Amino acid sequence: MHGSRAANAELLQGLLAADLSKTAPAADVAVCAPFVYLADVAAALAGSAITYGSQDVSSQQQGAFTGEVAGAMIREFGAKYAIVGHSERRSYHAESNQLVADKAKAALAAGLVPIVCVGETLAEREAHQTESVVEAQLKAVIDTLGEQMSAVVVAYEPVWAIGTGKTASPAQAQAVHAFLRAQLASAVPAAAKVPLLYGGSVKPDNAAELFAQADIDGGLIGGASLKAADFAAIARAAA
Repeated sequence: MHGSRAANAELLQGLLAADLSKTAPAADVAVCAPFVYLADVAAALAGSAITYGSQDVSSQQQGAFTGEVAGAMIREFGAKYAIVGHSERRSYHAESNQLVADKAKAALAAGLVPIVCVGETLAEREAHQTESVVEAQLKAVIDTLGEQMSAVVVAYEPVWAIGTGKTASPAQAQAVHAFLRAQLASAVPAAAKVPLLYGGSVKPDNAAELFAQADIDGGLIGGASLKAADFAAIARAAA
């Protein structure tokens, strides 16, 4: 929950000036903005190589759900993606694994690509529960979507490495990504190659090493995405 119309315009102009079209087709670049700014983002990025999406989406299509924003509404602004199950939504809004799965299903029904987030807390990691936690989080989505899993993006975001300055080592991140890849391949073979993103204090100085790992296909960028130069450098590292 950052930004203002003026600050967003400056950030997007910075990204456009960085000419990230040179990263294509090796890397897709997208920005996910608060709902109220989607029209501004659509206008600013029109005709560019950068796509965009929302930071959340309702599990409902329409009706008496005041304050919710439906996938069809988001898609109407030309958005391509919707983040679902971000750790902050799970933590602060008590979103269950099943609700996250339902949001992913609603996003797909509206023509959006859900970016499904999974990840463990520090307490869960220290209790050696990382694999069981992310397995349960992803299983709910797999059980709900079935073969549609091949149309999603999955992001692993260790909660203990978000906004803390801590970062999972490339080996730690790769281990979880490999586990998720195996889970996907076993449950839905067609989903074995879905993009797996790492989200946990990715910065220009660690991006290349993280993205060099076999099962890390890109990043879900947090704080660094608010600085055009940093975000552009990470995008180039992904490419």
